[in-house]
Amino acid sequence: MAPAGGQHTAPTAGRGVRRLLAALAGLLAAGVALGIAELFAGFIGAASSPVIAVGNAAITLTPESVKQFAISTFGEDDKIALVVGTLVVIAVYALVIGLVGLRSRRLGVAGIAVFGLVGVVAALTRPAGGLFDAVPSLVGAVAGSLALLALLRPLTLPTSSAPHAEPTAGATGTVQPQDGLLGRVRDVLGSGDRKGTGLDRRGFLLTSGVAVGVTAVAGGGGRLLQRRFDVAGARSELALPTPASAAPALPAGADLSASVEGLTPLFTDNREFYRVDTAITVPQIRPAEYSLELTGMFDTPRTYSLDDLLGRSDLIERDITLTCVSNEVGGGLAGTARWLGVPLGAFLRENGVRDTSDQLVCRSVDGMTIGAPTRSALDVPDAMLALAMNGEPLPVEHGFPVRMLIPGLYGYVSACKWITGIEATTYDAFDAYWTERDWAAQGPIKVASRIDTPAPLRRFPAGRRAIAGVAWAQTRGIGLVEVKVDDGDWLPAELSPEVDADLWRQWVLPFDFTPGSHSVTVRATSEDGELQTDARATPFPNGSSGWHQIVVVAS
Repeated sequence: MAPAGGQHTAPTAGRGVRRLLAALAGLLAAGVALGIAELFAGFIGAASSPVIAVGNAAITLTPESVKQFAISTFGEDDKIALVVGTLVVIAVYALVIGLVGLRSRRLGVAGIAVFGLVGVVAALTRPAGGLFDAVPSLVGAVAGSLALLALLRPLTLPTSSAPHAEPTAGATGTVQPQDGLLGRVRDVLGSGDRKGTGLDRRGFLLTSGVAVGVTAVAGGGGRLLQRRFDVAGARSELALPTPASAAPALPAGADLSASVEGLTPLFTDNREFYRVDTAITVPQIRPAEYSLELTGMFDTPRTYSLDDLLGRSDLIERDITLTCVSNEVGGGLAGTARWLGVPLGAFLRENGVRDTSDQLVCRSVDGMTIGAPTRSALDVPDAMLALAMNGEPLPVEHGFPVRMLIPGLYGYVSACKWITGIEATTYDAFDAYWTERDWAAQGPIKVASRIDTPAPLRRFPAGRRAIAGVAWAQTRGIGLVEVKVDDGDWLPAELSPEVDADLWRQWVLPFDFTPGSHSVTVRATSEDGELQTDARATPFPNGSSGWHQIVVVAS
């Protein structure tokens, strides 16, 4: 029979059921906290979201060996894996908080407060963080605490069905009822796992429904609000100028992938171009608000708008292959695009960069610092401040509206995305982000080659089949690619026509395979005579090395 007021209570609830529901309460409270935080992040910016802020902090604090494992395991999905991992950790923590809160409301609330504090610290300590970035974590923690108290209340009702609480003795010895706001707060924050408590299943179900609704509406609303920061529309309206120096015309038959199945195309589609950076959320910079500030060892430092850069009369267009220092031997973290931009050497000279500067500290809008050698920026002909990629403004995830490129250097020391500042300084004066983490201060790209087809362990009919792939040695060019099958001789492969030393070259070698398994190895030689080393090395600290070798099966 239901007691007065319509609540259905049991004299005692099974301890296991109550613990299960308490753990669920913790999970739902965490959902409310994250949903409300996401809503406030919709007003401030995606980077202020606790999940994003904590994820960014985790990237900074993670040992390099773990980062390399993540990149090699998840590739460009490493950030998705990080966010999923962060949510899993939060979920487990929330389950524990729910169980703790069942026994002690104070400890449960304290647990959520710690969760909020972590988000606050992560938001405030990120390089581009501000005071407002702490608001989502703070408000989310308050909302989560209130949700936890509300969700746990139906799990610890007094067994008495009387409409009023038991009277207690006041300070004067007079018996007074525990009603009113103060009494309710004391009851809610009191120890919850008392003997003789009941379970209001319907009350918990209704409160859970409200929590789920708040999470969905607040979280979804926050996501919708964050769309107002999106710059895709402004990017699509940006008109690109005609370069003063266009890229060299491609000779006929320049792309061998048209006739060789499985061979990487000469140019990489923007949607397929690899992306490796530390930004969980892609920075959104409106073209009208963009500025590039020159500081440090310049005779005439100044600030440039995007219109200033687009309106220059010396823009260049070049075909350049990029590769990431995290690329393993035979890996796919490399790609080629046609880039349009400001010639970096001329740009630096006209602002009087001083001879005493040996490092350019390039700063991204999100606070990332990339240390580039000043001499390379000045002397490498195709080095540029890139404004466009494959005939369109830079994709947002690849640095829109401006990024730096210096051919011949790995991206961690040359390819600053979303660049908003260049400080001319020295290596002795400043350690950039990756140098602080013991990567080499200067990272010249090594001679490399890769087998694209046949795929490793792929079974195919015996007989003649094309072995093909790509090779690169930026600023020097590829002069020779050789292939060895099993213990045979090194055989020279056919190379695609050379277009530019900064562009990789495709290679093809037709070979008659006999039935059985075969090992296939490739090596390259640069045009200046440097043979690709066979010494195996991991990417850390200055790039991987070794010959790419695969095993295939002919039948």
